[in-house]
Amino acid sequence: MNYKIMFMAALLITFIMTVLISKKLIPALKSRKMGQKILDIGPRWHKSKEGTPTMGGLAFIIAMMVVGAACAVYLWITDGADTALPFVFTLALGLAGGLIGCIDDYAKLRNQRNDGLTPAQKFLLQLAAAALYLLGMALVCKTGTDLYIPYVGISLSLGVFYYVISLVLICGVMNSVNLTDGIDGLASSVTLAVGVFFTVCGFVNGAVEADGALVSLGAVIIGGCAGFLVYNLNPARVFMGDTGSLFLGGLVVGGAFMMGNPLIVVVCGLVYIIETASVMLQVSYFKLTHGKRLFKMSPIHHHFEKCGWSENKVVIVFTAVTVIFSAIAYFGVVR
Repeated sequence: MNYKIMFMAALLITFIMTVLISKKLIPALKSRKMGQKILDIGPRWHKSKEGTPTMGGLAFIIAMMVVGAACAVYLWITDGADTALPFVFTLALGLAGGLIGCIDDYAKLRNQRNDGLTPAQKFLLQLAAAALYLLGMALVCKTGTDLYIPYVGISLSLGVFYYVISLVLICGVMNSVNLTDGIDGLASSVTLAVGVFFTVCGFVNGAVEADGALVSLGAVIIGGCAGFLVYNLNPARVFMGDTGSLFLGGLVVGGAFMMGNPLIVVVCGLVYIIETASVMLQVSYFKLTHGKRLFKMSPIHHHFEKCGWSENKVVIVFTAVTVIFSAIAYFGVVR
């Protein structure tokens, strides 16, 4: 099969659909007063963003799911269920994350404050979604319990501990992408770069088994994120909300599992991990030193803002770092 044609078609259709849906969605969100609440503890210049429509991630979710479903059917017909099903389960994981985010966003808007689901509620829902994903991959796709260690080139047979590690990884990455969505265009740009990584791996012969599925995933991620950036670049006219960021988090970590190389997401998605690590370090340091701060503010993109970086500079640098580490991640994929 000529995956190049499928890739270009999926990317362009997803891009166009996202742009068109966003154009209609933004005024609809505004009319329903679905505006973002801004924390008082955040950078003072972010207060001007208050009222910007949120839950804009619905636009690329609809586009990516429609095009993704079409790709899955095509892959099933041409390459069989073994190629299509891992992609289907990954789309389902992303959709589950998007649903959790949508519930959280709606609760925030209903309560008119920046608190939706409690952390425990959100984590339990994510845990359930991750468990169902792993169950489906194990029963239907026969993934097994061997954990591949990139760069070392060995697989460890972990038994039940494979699922423990996988649950932590899935929930951790989903929340990390959520934390990265803190300034205009950041999560979209970084995730677009990760989508390019998946695409390259899908096209390189011998890099993965289900390359058609990975090319499809890369196409919808690139198309959706690029389309959303039309309205999400600084100054953003819409935010993706937890709805969009948890959806993207599900797709990103699901892509790593599709490759049979779950840990590679820590490398290509290093920016996500650093964002989460900065929050954990900030909280731990604050408690240990009885009030001192390691960073000016966390997540770390706000630290750089407080150091004088513009939002666009943060986005450019963080995306460049993602591109570099995606290139490094490639050498942990080819076996």
